[in-house]
Amino acid sequence: MGLLEGKKLLITGVLTDSSIAFHTARIAIEEGAEVILSSFGRQMKLTQAFAKRLPGETPPPVVQLDVTSAEDLAGLADAVREAGFDRLDGVVHSIGFAPQSVMGGNFLSGEWEDVATALHVSTFSYKALGVAAKPLMTDGGAVVGLTFDAQFAWPVYDWMGVAKAGLEAANRYLARDLGPAGIRCNLVSAGPIKTTAAKSIPGFEQMEAAWPERAPLGWDQTTAEPTARTVAALLSDWFPATTGEIVHVDGGVHAMGQ
Repeated sequence: MGLLEGKKLLITGVLTDSSIAFHTARIAIEEGAEVILSSFGRQMKLTQAFAKRLPGETPPPVVQLDVTSAEDLAGLADAVREAGFDRLDGVVHSIGFAPQSVMGGNFLSGEWEDVATALHVSTFSYKALGVAAKPLMTDGGAVVGLTFDAQFAWPVYDWMGVAKAGLEAANRYLARDLGPAGIRCNLVSAGPIKTTAAKSIPGFEQMEAAWPERAPLGWDQTTAEPTARTVAALLSDWFPATTGEIVHVDGGVHAMGQ
C-alpha cells in the first residue's frame, strides 16, 4: 500500500510540470491517492494540459476555482462532488502572487492596491480555501500550504515576504479553528526552486545564488522533488498530531547563521 492509499486530495497551482504542485500531484497518485486539480481563467487550459502528464490511465479532473472569487469558493464543494469526489482528505494550497510593482526592491514605493492584491491571493486565500473545503473534510484531514521562510527580510522579496509572514500566522489560526474538526494545517517552507513563480520575481537570483553553499545538506535548485515529498508526507496519516507547524525543506539554511 502507498503512503496515501485511498486518500482524495485537492491540489491547487498545477501550471507547469516543474512546479511543486505538479510533483506533489504526481507523488500523491503514485502513492495511491485520487487527485483533483483546480484552476481558473486562462490558466485552466494549462492545468488541463499538464494534468495529462500525470500518472494514471485518465487525467485528474480540473475544477474551476479562483481563490479571490467568493462565488467560486462557495461553489467549491459542489464542483468537487460533481467531479466525482464525495469527500476530501487533504488540500494543497500552492497559490501565491504579487504584482512586480511591490517586489524587486519596491518595498517603500509599493502602493496599497498592489499590496492588497498580494495579501488577498497569497495570504487570505489560505484561510478561504480551508473554509471552502471544510464541508468535504467530514473525516478530518490535512491542509498543506507553501511558504518561503518569512522570519527574515530577503533581498527583492519585499511585500511578498510580508504576505508569506501573514500566511505563516494564518496557518496557526487556521490550525486552531479547524483542529476540532480533525483537520491539521501545516506549511512547508521550501528553499529557492527554479519554478515559473520564482522566475517572476525581479532579481530572484540574488536570493538563490548562495543557497547551495550555505545549506549543510547542499541544495538543488532545479528540482521540486524533496519539497513535494514533504507535502505528500504531511497529507498522509503519519503526522496525526502535528498542526500549526512549518516544516523547512531548504537543505538546512534556516538553522544556519551567516
